[in-house]
Amino acid sequence: MAGKPKLHYFDARGRMEAIRWLLAAAGVEFEEKLIESSEDLDKLRHDGSLVFQQVPMVEIDGMKLVQTRAILNYIATKHDLYGRDMKERALIDMYTEGVADLSEMIMLLPLCPPDQKNAKLTLIRERTTNRYLPAFEKVLKSHGQAYLVGNKLSKADIHLVELLYYVEELDPSLLASFPLLKGLKTRVSSLPAVKKFLQPGSQRKPPGGKKSLELARKIFKF
Repeated sequence: MAGKPKLHYFDARGRMEAIRWLLAAAGVEFEEKLIESSEDLDKLRHDGSLVFQQVPMVEIDGMKLVQTRAILNYIATKHDLYGRDMKERALIDMYTEGVADLSEMIMLLPLCPPDQKNAKLTLIRERTTNRYLPAFEKVLKSHGQAYLVGNKLSKADIHLVELLYYVEELDPSLLASFPLLKGLKTRVSSLPAVKKFLQPGSQRKPPGGKKSLELARKIFKF
C-alpha cells in the first residue's frame, strides 16, 4: 500500500496551499516535510528531487512531482475531481485558471512595496467585484446546478472556495453581491473532509504575515 503523500514546502500557504486544500477535500491524509532554511532547499536541489530546482514538491505514488498545476491535475484525476470527459475538463481548467489569476494577485500582495499597497488593494477589489466573482456567479446562475461543471464537485469548485476564503479575509463585504457563490462556499465547506480541514489544528495554513515573509526571504534568498 502506498504511503501518504509527502509535501515539501515551507510553513506557509504560498503555492502549496491549493494542494493542501485539494488533498484534504479528496479525503487524503498527507505529511509535510517543512523547509526551514536555505540549506534544506539546497539539499533537495542537490539530491535531484527538484526537476526545475524549485518547490512545491510532492512525493506521491513513487513520483517526486513539481509544478503546482501538474500536481493539482494528478491529484484531481486520481480522486475523480476532474470531470467526466474532455469538454468538462476544459471548462474545469478554464475556471481554475481564472481562480489562479486572482489568487496570484492576493498571494503576492505582501511583496508589494508599502507605497504601492493601497493601489494594489484597490485593483484587487476592482478585479474581484467587477471581473472574477461576477463571472463565476454567472456560471452558477446559467445552469442552476450545485457545482461549476457537470453538477458534480470538481477541483474548480475547491479552488474557487479556497479563493473565496482569501477574499473574505481581505474584505468580507466583497462577497455581499454574490449569493450563489456564498451558497457554493457553504456547500463545499460543509463536506465532511473540507469541514475537518477548516477546523483549528488542521494542516491548513493561516494568513501570511511578516514572519512568513521573513522566512520566505531567508529560504529563497530574495
